[in-house]
Amino acid sequence: MNAQRGVVLIVSLVFLLLLTLLATSSMQNATLQEKVSGSLTLRHQSFQKAETVLRAAEATVLEPGFFLPECASPTLCLPPKDALTRSTAGSGGQSGVIWVASPGGLFGIQHLGQTDDPARAAERSGFRRLYRVTAIGLQGGARTVLESIHTEERRIMWRQRS
Repeated sequence: MNAQRGVVLIVSLVFLLLLTLLATSSMQNATLQEKVSGSLTLRHQSFQKAETVLRAAEATVLEPGFFLPECASPTLCLPPKDALTRSTAGSGGQSGVIWVASPGGLFGIQHLGQTDDPARAAERSGFRRLYRVTAIGLQGGARTVLESIHTEERRIMWRQRS
């Protein structure tokens, strides 16, 4: 009879060990899900900030009398590579874009040239200036870069860069 009490102790310790492993695994899974959720929240917030900054920059382009000199060379008209790393306002970098601070991020505007039929709209004749508006939204460690092509009148195209 005393030998059976020892077996019960061993069986109960094995069950306790299994329950401990199950609890530890559940806690690790919950911690991982919380980290993923936090990361998605930061990405969503950075996207929202980038959209806000993009709209503010587009409002600048739509202001009467807005003018920016045309890109000096085709390479300066390319999408700015420093948008993927930049975190402060100012000029510099290979793109030549002047970055402007805005609540939630930065924006830069490039004058790409003129066209007579942007996006095949043809609603009025005459040339219209094309601008690339690049907006950077920053939230925590998350970064979102949005671009739009704009005339003095409206947005023609929009995209998210990664």
